[in-house]
Amino acid sequence: MSTTAIELALFPLNVVLFPGTVLPLHIFEARYRQMIMDCQQEMKPFGVVLIRPESEQPDEIPYSVGTVAEIRNLDKLDDGGYNLIAVGTRRFQIVEQYHDKPYLSGLVEPYEDVSEPIYELEVLNEQARDLFGRYLGMLLEAMNEDDVQTNLPATAESLSHFIAYFLEIQDERKQHFLELTSTRQRLREEIGILRREVPFLRQIITRQISDEQTRLN
Repeated sequence: MSTTAIELALFPLNVVLFPGTVLPLHIFEARYRQMIMDCQQEMKPFGVVLIRPESEQPDEIPYSVGTVAEIRNLDKLDDGGYNLIAVGTRRFQIVEQYHDKPYLSGLVEPYEDVSEPIYELEVLNEQARDLFGRYLGMLLEAMNEDDVQTNLPATAESLSHFIAYFLEIQDERKQHFLELTSTRQRLREEIGILRREVPFLRQIITRQISDEQTRLN
């Protein structure tokens, strides 16, 4: 067991959080209200983990790899619940689960990408950045939000996490990206998805524009 292992409160959700991304949360269940109170008292983050499909409440079974979430903009509500922003910081792997509290917790270890050739990552980074920039631009255009400015992460690993979070794919596929330890493989697979999705989105937008022009005429 790693000397860097820590105990962490775990929040099983039907969402995959990645490092460098944010997730607005409304906390209403009593067990997770207690979790937030404990995290605040101990000045600790919590871990967001995807719920396995075969799980049933209140005994959710999480995937073993998740993301540490820092608590930001915490707002306690009149009904005792909370609104907050969960900011993903780093990945972890669950070593052992504990069930001695109202909520799930566990012993976790850091989970990181392996070192890879910088040149290859730079090439993939530029390809992914260009494709995702177009993909994101078309999504914003479809929502009539094309004047929104977006700043993509600079490093290859950070960009690969950012893309995985925002791609319109199944949670299990997002979990696959979260569990990869190769930035190179993650970017390659994302580039493959974007090469299919960008032309598809362009067709949808072109059709929407055509339909709108027909309606106006």
